[in-house]
Amino acid sequence: MSQRTSASRIKQIRGEILVAMKMLYPAAIQADQLLRSLLAIFPHLEWDYLRKDLSYLTEKGYLKRVVWEQEVDPALTPWRKRYFRLTASGVEVADRCVQDPALEV
Repeated sequence: MSQRTSASRIKQIRGEILVAMKMLYPAAIQADQLLRSLLAIFPHLEWDYLRKDLSYLTEKGYLKRVVWEQEVDPALTPWRKRYFRLTASGVEVADRCVQDPALEV
């Protein structure tokens, strides 16, 4: 995906992830469902890129992985089946109360 390589495109997608998650806050969403909803905006979005974005946003503290009781070993849960929710820091960024130069919200 040639569009994906641009920094502005990465920022735009990450911003849209936070905005989408804000609509569900404080609930969680499965990564695969998030991908399906983002495909309406970014039809060429690939799973591997979304996974990197989820990792990045989790490392920044904007998203948090939710581990359900049914998961025997959370490390073995496939990425598409993992649930994520927005954190309070993520809400601040999604609401544009806090600016992050790595995101375009």
